[in-house]
Amino acid sequence: MEAAVFGDEYDGAQVYPGVAPGRYLVREKMFAIGDDFWVTTEDGEKVYLVDGKALTLHDRLELKDAAGTVLATVKKKIMTIHHAMKVEDSTGETVATVRKKMFTPLHEAFEVELAIGLELSVRGDMFHHEYGISGPNGPVAQITRKWLRVRDTYGVDIAPGWDHALIIAIAVCVDRLSSEDDD
Repeated sequence: MEAAVFGDEYDGAQVYPGVAPGRYLVREKMFAIGDDFWVTTEDGEKVYLVDGKALTLHDRLELKDAAGTVLATVKKKIMTIHHAMKVEDSTGETVATVRKKMFTPLHEAFEVELAIGLELSVRGDMFHHEYGISGPNGPVAQITRKWLRVRDTYGVDIAPGWDHALIIAIAVCVDRLSSEDDD
């Protein structure tokens, strides 16, 4: 696997020391109710299964590893003023809340509150599906189509020291929240 785009540029304190960078391929707007999709490496290795749960009261997905173990559940928060989704770990504890910011005329913006006390910022261009996720100490991830030739697919590059499943779940939230305006 080619090194992620962060390499030497990442200057922040690592949340999970020793975790290598990662690059994944994700199908765009994969978040349809009941839709299942594999998140793969660039080489096509199946890493995460996004399992869309049909017939639930609200949008709900499970992010599973290749063995089928549930790593996270993504749910749409209902009864909120701002569009929001939460990411729960395998025990049901909320580990992240992703909120779409309102009134950002030239770009799309989201805020991510992590249960560990950190806040991440997501800014980008919904038309070209280019987003940057940054934390208090620098870049965390990049969601991009730039280096892909596969239609309806985007890449997620994750900086070293970040939980890959969590960042993939956040990317899924960004994808779903940005596509709500298209529905």
